[in-house]
Amino acid sequence: MNYQQTLDYLFSRLPMFSRIGAAAYKADLTNTLVLCDSLNNPQQAFPVIHIAGTNGKGSTSHMLAAIFQTAGYRTGLYTSPHLKDFRERIKINGGMIDEGSVIAFTKKIKPLIEKIQPSFFEITVAMAFDYFREQEVDIAIIETGLGGRLDSTNIITPRLSVITNIGWDHMNMLGDSLEKIAYEKAGIIKQGIPVVIGEVLPETQPIFEKIARETGSPLSVASKNRQVTDWHWDKHDLVVEVSEMQQTDHKIYRLDLPGLYQTRNLLTTLEACAVLQRQGWKITEEDIHNGLKKAKKLTQLHGRWEVIHTSPLIVLDVAHNADGISQLVQQVEVTDHRRLHIVIGMVRDKEVEKVLALLPKNAEYYFTRAQIPRAISEDELAVKATLAHLKGTAWSEVNAALGAALHQAEPGDMIIVCGSVFLVGEVNTSIHSASPKHT
Repeated sequence: MNYQQTLDYLFSRLPMFSRIGAAAYKADLTNTLVLCDSLNNPQQAFPVIHIAGTNGKGSTSHMLAAIFQTAGYRTGLYTSPHLKDFRERIKINGGMIDEGSVIAFTKKIKPLIEKIQPSFFEITVAMAFDYFREQEVDIAIIETGLGGRLDSTNIITPRLSVITNIGWDHMNMLGDSLEKIAYEKAGIIKQGIPVVIGEVLPETQPIFEKIARETGSPLSVASKNRQVTDWHWDKHDLVVEVSEMQQTDHKIYRLDLPGLYQTRNLLTTLEACAVLQRQGWKITEEDIHNGLKKAKKLTQLHGRWEVIHTSPLIVLDVAHNADGISQLVQQVEVTDHRRLHIVIGMVRDKEVEKVLALLPKNAEYYFTRAQIPRAISEDELAVKATLAHLKGTAWSEVNAALGAALHQAEPGDMIIVCGSVFLVGEVNTSIHSASPKHT
């Protein structure tokens, strides 16, 4: 098989969560264990940092990867889903896995695929572990796909576990309360391994403390040890002032990830670095500053308050659940603009009504859909939006919707594309970033 045939095989033959949703989720680690056992357990060949959370785990993973890379470590990074290219999921020092390695791995594992019928995600996890061992990484940052306790990545014993936060998402699989969701995420906490929690809620803190106590895992809460005292934007960078417990001097960090919500992920990342430094990892303060300053550039992270055009302002953001959209709306409120245009598409297993209720009523909406079976149709989304007192038009494809928004927008306006990772991934940025200014 060539590369395209290999991708077609992986996408068509294996259950894939992005296409079919919960039916692809296997609440069981057996397949991953079998796959990795057949590969002589590559996940045991390198140190790992394991990251879970409802929102922010992708950004935090990329920030940490950028810092390790800046510190001179050969750094593996496994995240999901991808936006444009399957190979985005598996990177070393910001470079994607090569096509030849994808082909060779799939060919090697194909007889076992036919035998045990694993999910798409289970295969990609095994592929990442095998590739990182082959390429002799110094460390790998591994992001969970869904939950934690029964996530395919959870066969590793990390040097550090990180849980960014807990919010309402995937309740049909993780539970119908914050306590239940926290319990699933806390499943990545391992015996005696330190854990950093980004943010806690009254409902979730006792869960984390109980499991950390039972496993003998040192626990620290990032939001209790540091605080953001000030922030501002400078040339599309986010400049953040941070105070630390028992320290009189404040520190200034410059991030090339300009989303205001990155202030939360910054605190989580800084606490993780502090724990890792105590473990003996050679990460200097300069490495942290330089890694954060170039995290997007070093790791090729996209879709997080990503500006692709300035007049009018066009922003891509993968916010897709209530917590993420709430943070997005906060950013809109502090960003200069005249009229607001929102291009939105969602998948039907999200809390669509709750998300729509959070969105501003005075925006012009362009309802659309990603080209996957899970997507709610643009017409159905428009009907639900009308009930939430949102007004707009329906479009069958995101680039058509964005084109319509561009046609209506004036230079001082802002256009946001949001609601689904898959929707943002389908935006043809080369076209829209090169669009002429509105005249």
